[in-house]
Amino acid sequence: MLLLAIESSCDETSCAIIKDGTEVLSNSVASQIDIHKEYGGVFPEVASRLHVENINVTIKDALTKADVSLKDIDAIAVTQGPGLIGSLHVGVMAAKTLAWSLNVPLIPVHHIAGHIYANKLVGELKFPLLALVVSGGHTELVFMDKEYSFEVIGKTQDDAVGEAYDKVARLLGLSYPGGPVIDKLAKTGKANYKLPKVKTDNPLDFSFSGLKSAVRQLTLREEREGREVIVEDVAYAFQHAAVDELMSRVQRALDTLDVKSFVLAGGVAANSEVRKRVEDLKEVYPELNILQPPLWACMDQAAMIGLAGHIAQGMGISGDCEISANSNIQLHTY
Repeated sequence: MLLLAIESSCDETSCAIIKDGTEVLSNSVASQIDIHKEYGGVFPEVASRLHVENINVTIKDALTKADVSLKDIDAIAVTQGPGLIGSLHVGVMAAKTLAWSLNVPLIPVHHIAGHIYANKLVGELKFPLLALVVSGGHTELVFMDKEYSFEVIGKTQDDAVGEAYDKVARLLGLSYPGGPVIDKLAKTGKANYKLPKVKTDNPLDFSFSGLKSAVRQLTLREEREGREVIVEDVAYAFQHAAVDELMSRVQRALDTLDVKSFVLAGGVAANSEVRKRVEDLKEVYPELNILQPPLWACMDQAAMIGLAGHIAQGMGISGDCEISANSNIQLHTY
């Protein structure tokens, strides 16, 4: 079975060809990151227009790399949401057009489900499962008692962790996207500054807005007292505080729930400190099946949508030409 998958939720136009739900024959990605750097973040209107320009080229490139043609495709999977509404519409319209013209099933996929199922690239997902989803738009703990069953048991009360990285980078005069820049600087930084711990009413919820404000207060205090702000040390302090916030919730959930797998998902899953701390969990929970996606699969791309889409189709999930992009769709909807 050959499945063509499309992802266009933010600023990456991507198409992938998946064979039998496991083998990635191709994964073509047209990135817009160099353009959005000029704005210090993703500019939605520009992103939508670039998706329109890139979508046909990306689909053709994926088919060429997989050495297949459209007549070989058995199903179409697409990110229905969440994301930027204009960007989503481009991918959904392309998918609906292909599914209608080829007379094959159309499978709507939740973006976060895709990130979670990207872990199938490195191992088997054993259920019950706990996933830590960390990206520019999401920070969530997701419990899955069985295949394609999602329950959000913890979420951010304000900023997502990736959003906090970008905002702190902006405060420090660093480039966009902030995550990779702060991660790199933190490796050379020292524990010269201390940032406060964050408390939330729900012990499994997250909060990063206060941490961002604390960085701002720290830099203002140093400047007021005539001391030079050591950017590397601020990056170190912020990164370790943010990752501590994430991992304290993860361990609390793992100590409470009876799960067989723990997986990492989302763009911030590429962060070196996050990956190290997840790897360290193997010593604390030796019986737990712990998976981290390959670095290339942490970012938005269509291969993950295809992997999740294959499972969704097996669960009887399908759409028709009446479906539309949904920028705020909830994970439990599926």
